[in-house]
Amino acid sequence: MMYEDYMIKPYVSPDRDPKEGVKPVPKRNMEPLADGLLAGDIILLWRINFGTFTNESWYPKYFEYTYGIDGPSHLTQLVENGYAYEESAFNSLDHLNSSQKRAILKERGVKGLSKMKAADLDDALTKSLSEEELGQYFTVRGIALTRKGEEALANHQEIVDRHPKKKM
Repeated sequence: MMYEDYMIKPYVSPDRDPKEGVKPVPKRNMEPLADGLLAGDIILLWRINFGTFTNESWYPKYFEYTYGIDGPSHLTQLVENGYAYEESAFNSLDHLNSSQKRAILKERGVKGLSKMKAADLDDALTKSLSEEELGQYFTVRGIALTRKGEEALANHQEIVDRHPKKKM
């Protein structure tokens, strides 16, 4: 009943405790922007823009509690609508550590691994495996913005500006 006058109703996880005292999602966060996105979509694009977001990333509770969206399903929509894409295995290598890369190369019979630095490991992987072969060794894939996603993020900077930031 608290969201009766909202054009788009906020997402409420079926796992959420109904007795949990949560503030209502601000109405402005549930109003579609000119391009049809919601404020939560912009924050998701902003998170992707850091270059650390993957298909295995966890979603902070603020996506549901502050922005009223189900992060994973909205990521799927952003990809389907051309705002973001899943990177290839080679482009996702920066999400693996050196030990994981060495293990792949060791299995492929590559020698001299102990002397290789990160860039050397990436180079050896590129020379030793095809995209398809590499993709069979790990499932994590980076998520990146398309030009359309970058433009949407730039066009809605005010949403990012009002989002609370961690103090570094």
